[in-house]
Amino acid sequence: MKISLNWLKDYIDVNIDAKELADILTGIGLEVEGIETSESVRGGLRGCVIGEVMTCEKHPDADRLSLTTVDIGQGSYLPVVCGASNVKKGQKVVVATIGTTLYKGDDSMTIQKTKLRGKVSEGMICAEDELGLGSSHEGIMVLPPDAKVGVPASEYFNITSDIIFDIGLTPNRIESVSHFGVARDIAAFLSLKGKVELKKPGIEDFVQDNNDLAIDVVIENPQGCRRYSGITITGLTVAESPVWLKNKLLSIGLDPINNVVDITNFVLHEFGQPLHAFDAEKIKGNKVVVKTLGEGTHFITLDGIERKLSRNDLMICNSKEGMCIAGVFGGAESGVTEHTKNIFLESAWFNPTFIRRTVRRHGLNTDAAFRFERGTDPAITVYALKRAAMLIRSIAGGKISSSVVDICPEPVKPVQVKVSFKNINRLIGNRLDKEIIKKLLNALEINILKENDDEMVLSVPTYRVDVTIEADVVEEILRMYGYNNIIMDENITSVLSHIQKPDNLRLINVISDYLTASGFNEIMNNSLSKEMYYKDDKTAIHLFNPLSSDLNRLRNTLFFGGMESIAFNINRQRPNLRFYEFGNCYYFNEKDSNNDILDNYPEELHLAIFSTGNRSDGNWFEKDRASSFYELKSYIESILLRTGIYNYDVLPPASAVDFIDGGIAFVKDENEIAVMGIVHDKWLRFFDLKTPVFFADLNWKLLSGMLSTKPVTFRELPRFPEVIRDLSMMLEKTITFEQIRKLAFQTEKKFLKKVILFDVYEGDKIEKDKKSYAVSFVLQDEIRTLTDGLIEKSINNLAGVFEKKLGAQIRRS
Repeated sequence: MKISLNWLKDYIDVNIDAKELADILTGIGLEVEGIETSESVRGGLRGCVIGEVMTCEKHPDADRLSLTTVDIGQGSYLPVVCGASNVKKGQKVVVATIGTTLYKGDDSMTIQKTKLRGKVSEGMICAEDELGLGSSHEGIMVLPPDAKVGVPASEYFNITSDIIFDIGLTPNRIESVSHFGVARDIAAFLSLKGKVELKKPGIEDFVQDNNDLAIDVVIENPQGCRRYSGITITGLTVAESPVWLKNKLLSIGLDPINNVVDITNFVLHEFGQPLHAFDAEKIKGNKVVVKTLGEGTHFITLDGIERKLSRNDLMICNSKEGMCIAGVFGGAESGVTEHTKNIFLESAWFNPTFIRRTVRRHGLNTDAAFRFERGTDPAITVYALKRAAMLIRSIAGGKISSSVVDICPEPVKPVQVKVSFKNINRLIGNRLDKEIIKKLLNALEINILKENDDEMVLSVPTYRVDVTIEADVVEEILRMYGYNNIIMDENITSVLSHIQKPDNLRLINVISDYLTASGFNEIMNNSLSKEMYYKDDKTAIHLFNPLSSDLNRLRNTLFFGGMESIAFNINRQRPNLRFYEFGNCYYFNEKDSNNDILDNYPEELHLAIFSTGNRSDGNWFEKDRASSFYELKSYIESILLRTGIYNYDVLPPASAVDFIDGGIAFVKDENEIAVMGIVHDKWLRFFDLKTPVFFADLNWKLLSGMLSTKPVTFRELPRFPEVIRDLSMMLEKTITFEQIRKLAFQTEKKFLKKVILFDVYEGDKIEKDKKSYAVSFVLQDEIRTLTDGLIEKSINNLAGVFEKKLGAQIRRS
């Protein structure tokens, strides 16, 4: 949210440095994320002055250039070469002097002393678009004869400079989503140090001019609309807004449209109350009806898009058809145009739930919807309506031609909250004087209805939709008192805590450090994901009230977020990528539909690892090394080793098969700890990737659960050497290395430590359905040095088992 300091000063005298004011705003819960200077014309026309053309003659060497001398009030005339065809002696013009920077769109130009066809030029006579004062470039900008020479252009054109605060507004502070709301908070804070006047624009001069155009209002859906106010204005002229109004809107990043629309936007950002203006001639039957329409009704909005309405979309209709999606977006047929003469002005309170669901359903995020879906003040509708009507009458002309229509089926009463002084002090952590508490409440416009020595009954203003319970009131008191003013108690209270072993967070940090040190970058993706990824997935959780149509599923895999990150980086010329992510995945469990609702939606922590491109760049002595399946496998094995997981099986995967082509699974106690492989071609095409991507998914919840039941053991480092013996064997192609490894450990349980495959051959030198494996066996005894006899016995046992159970042909040297 952008807040203009100049605009704030319309409601409160703030003679405070911008940085200090930013600190105040942040301290009272309106965090200032940035401060910037805004000017009504970029550059503020610094260096530009009003001048008079004293002489003007054709350039001797260029037909389209003129040699001029210009008086800018400095005693001597500036020589200026001008290329405009309309330059003449005696004109009052705007001159950009040497060193001046002019801005035109995204481009800028700094004026320098130069020579044009041999003639010196010490400035530039400017056109309208070069100054940023308009779009015309037909010639130089000629000013009225009474323009005073030497006056700075910024002064002549009344260029304004402003300080803009960028406030990161939290959802509960909707009462401050306006300039007056922010001013009200500042006044409340400053009032503790002395009396501060908050100036609210008056509407005492509001009068009804005639009764020429009455429009009836009917609320058919009081659940969706609890208050609707309206008024008609006739005989107005839709035109460009005055400079002051345009400057107000431009300062906060809004583009002026026309005087009527600009006034509704002005009041919106002044008081936080959305307004909407209808062309009264388009209101058929002179009747406004607030209701819902049938499912699938077609409606064209202001952006020209035809939308299908839901039966739950609240609509503003005339006697025959819809005119506007209530509180969200206007219709194409009923809006104000340059031909509009009569308008019906709307100011209403709409149910936040209705608005929120409509916004998500249609993906329409507007300033009005932003406020309505968080809750506006039902008590301000008539005030805002009169304020806007008076501005329209003064700027666009016309007459107020009806009384204020104000339909309110269920008047909203201020919330009453009971608070005790004891609880206030307990929650704050300090004892505050009762008079200070009451002064703070008074500054916040929270009225004390009843009080005694122990407690108070308070009436909360209707614009504070977030203050409904005692804790909310305490938060408001503390916010205004100042968190920095709370004195810390000298006593320290602590409790003994038990940390479950292993410490999962510490374990995650260990593995994160390992992966980062190995060249991986950690990524963090949104837990909310896109519907397109989960169309046929019955375990995916659908959100009933999603933030947007693109974020309407809870992820049940880290795969899609990682692939999006890879595609994003590759599209920006970063092809060599190694990512990892720890993140929760969420599932819908139909099998447990009769159990506790928490059992229906289990949550698991996973670790995803991705690699693509080159693992290292080549140089003069080493070629590029591409990422590979076996490289990723080595990282998975290292992670399992570091976490103390041994004696697992490597099998074909049962899960994640939709993401990978082939692949392997690391299985222990019949549970898949990790699955890895190369990403399937269909997903590479989906993300428009041309290079292979390797993906691994570790079920961290399962892995850490295994560690919690595993006893910690310590062993002395071996004092005796390892012995390595090799076997070369010919096998059927269907035999896997994992079968050899498992059979080896089952056969030689005492001395065998490692089994390493170091060569594989398939080719025309052996039978077509055969393959050759060369395998190293690492033997070691922890209490003595192995003798040749023991070694030969172990190797012979292994060879015999391979021949008998796997049909291996052992080649002996």
